[in-house]
Amino acid sequence: MIGVMNTASKTSPLDQTTVSRLLAAAHDDPFAVLGPHKHGRATWLSAIDPGADRLCAVIGSRTYPLDRVEGALFCGKVPAGKPYRLRGTGADGATWDYDDAYRFGPVLSDFDEYLLGEGTHQRLWKALGAHVMIHEGTAGTHFAVWAPNARRVSVVGDFNAWDGRRHVMRRRGGTGVWEIFVPGAAEGAAYKYELIGPDGTMQPLKADPVGFGAQHPPETASVVRDIAGYGWGDADWMARRAQANRRDAPITVYEVHLGSWKRIWDQGGRPLSYKEAAVDLVNYAKGMGFTHLELMPVSEYPFDGSWGYQPVGMYAPTIRFGPPHEFRDLVDAAHRAGLGVILDWVPGHFPTDAHGLGRFDGTALYEHGDPKEGFHQDWNTLIYNYGRAEVANFLVANALFWLEEYHIDGLRVDAVASMLYRDYSRKAGEWIPNKDGGRENYEAIALFQRMNIAAYGTQDGILTIAEESTSFPRVSAPVDAGGLGFGYKWNMGWMNDTLDYIKRDPIHRKYHHHQMTFGLHYAFSENFVLPISHDEVVHGKGSMIEKMPGNWWEKCANLRAYYGFMWTHPGKKLLFMGCEFGQPGEWNHDAQIDWDAAERPEHKGIQSLVRDLNALYRATPALHVKDCEPDGFQWIDAADAEASLYSYIRRGGPDDAPCVVVVNMTPVERTDHAIGVPQIGHWAEIMNTDAAVYGGGNRGNLGGVDALAQAHQGQPAHIRITIPPLSTLVFRLDKG
Repeated sequence: MIGVMNTASKTSPLDQTTVSRLLAAAHDDPFAVLGPHKHGRATWLSAIDPGADRLCAVIGSRTYPLDRVEGALFCGKVPAGKPYRLRGTGADGATWDYDDAYRFGPVLSDFDEYLLGEGTHQRLWKALGAHVMIHEGTAGTHFAVWAPNARRVSVVGDFNAWDGRRHVMRRRGGTGVWEIFVPGAAEGAAYKYELIGPDGTMQPLKADPVGFGAQHPPETASVVRDIAGYGWGDADWMARRAQANRRDAPITVYEVHLGSWKRIWDQGGRPLSYKEAAVDLVNYAKGMGFTHLELMPVSEYPFDGSWGYQPVGMYAPTIRFGPPHEFRDLVDAAHRAGLGVILDWVPGHFPTDAHGLGRFDGTALYEHGDPKEGFHQDWNTLIYNYGRAEVANFLVANALFWLEEYHIDGLRVDAVASMLYRDYSRKAGEWIPNKDGGRENYEAIALFQRMNIAAYGTQDGILTIAEESTSFPRVSAPVDAGGLGFGYKWNMGWMNDTLDYIKRDPIHRKYHHHQMTFGLHYAFSENFVLPISHDEVVHGKGSMIEKMPGNWWEKCANLRAYYGFMWTHPGKKLLFMGCEFGQPGEWNHDAQIDWDAAERPEHKGIQSLVRDLNALYRATPALHVKDCEPDGFQWIDAADAEASLYSYIRRGGPDDAPCVVVVNMTPVERTDHAIGVPQIGHWAEIMNTDAAVYGGGNRGNLGGVDALAQAHQGQPAHIRITIPPLSTLVFRLDKG
């Protein structure tokens, strides 16, 4: 690089080819040229400043003029080994002093480079991204990005007038990583990467794949965010959260879309900020008795209508509701209130937006090149190349990032089935088989296993949940037992069957009786969560209350009975916002949920029922300890299709009182009806969804009944009870 004198300047040691490449920002190794370098016995300093008419080096109280070589390139002799700053002078006489990025050594260690090259850097975000720091005694920001096929990478931003000539980055060996420390670049600066692809073509400016912040959409730049130094106040929760996430713990999840839970209408209808949600949302969820919040994706995304399921900034909490530390405020507040926080995590696809990951360095880098493997037809999105070590590293590290940096308690992984099968939603000839000719995506399977091993192995007490809509085996089995390693799996079959049943007129339900019982055939094949999620109340599916048949009273009674059935059925529980009070209309992400409806008596009744079901579930071991164990459930009568009655026993540990549940899915009251029970004694009626406080007719059993010693329905004793229409009753043996 240092060689023949440039004919345009008798004082420059730079050859014309080097000069031309520097001025065109096409040099792939600028640190070999710019900054101070020995040439013979002298030290020559080369620098680019497009805004300067004159440029000099300032060392102590002395200045050393640099000669203009050509265009914005200056060069001159300086004392060897002396720290310096640059001083530019404009044509108008204005001056500015600044530190030269090219006098600083690299930041990444050899060990970082080794792990990056191997694709095993579990804390990838510690190496890549934008890090505010003090480097060699100077404040600034270190930028690092993976772009192995690029000819040149520059960081551009507020700090350099978005000029790709100013901060061309240093390539780190064979890792494909580029880095630069930019002195003076600080918290809040917007930036992107400017890349020249392998064919010499300038790529669209790219946001940082590991950026910690972003601009407000529709702006698309990354933003420097210092995510270090948060003062967490959740030590008590972190010490006990393992108990809250166990298979035998009561887990009831409130699923929330932050943008539409509540809005501030006197401020233009804006959604709550993270800090406001830390008060309003946390207090509400706690008051309703939920154990966990599940937030629909908060990783930065460009399009509101994707609800976050098409993320671009996988390492950045969306700026829509505030900066990163304020998201931590929400998590911290939830923890101090005793609520776990689960994030929806989306490793299944990413959008094609020009500033995103697609053809990041001019090649199919994060995605597959062949659309048969790399393009989702359903969503017009790109599919990660899970078999590429660096891409798998990017995703596994991202899971750990949220768990570690933001104290997230669990990840609900979206669209798992779309990752597990190469032919997902594809016709014959539109997909590429695996190496054995099959449809399973071995690379995605390996990714899930690696992610779960890393998550459970490094973060105490967390949980992972798969939204997996097929019968793929052993989703929630440990990896060493041949499973995918998830803690739980959404029970989509139960959800589809029971919702199809409940929407039917009761007169026809006897012909579909099995839809409410079929789930018990496989209820313990996985650790299941019963989900009534956002997907069930959007895109024309209507709200939960709208699904119910009958007149208005019957609709409400149907919904109350269904929730009673859900909360007493084996499996953890998940309910989407608005469903807890029977919101009349379908969910609209551009508005808030219908809080006005929640004030009406019938909706308040449903809301009170969900609150009490949560309290009952948490306080009653028989209803949760063996959610995932077959000996926690026993049918009393699963076959009374004619009356659409269901009765079953729930059991906890050996010292826990059993419960008997009776569900009536017809609008017919049953009086003096015999139900078999496992023991004689007094059976307290601890839940009746027909209670007047919930909007029901207040029919029931005066708080409880005594069992008679005569055997019935295969049980050694029985009770004779009134079963209200469209209701769920829960009885618990009084062991006192």
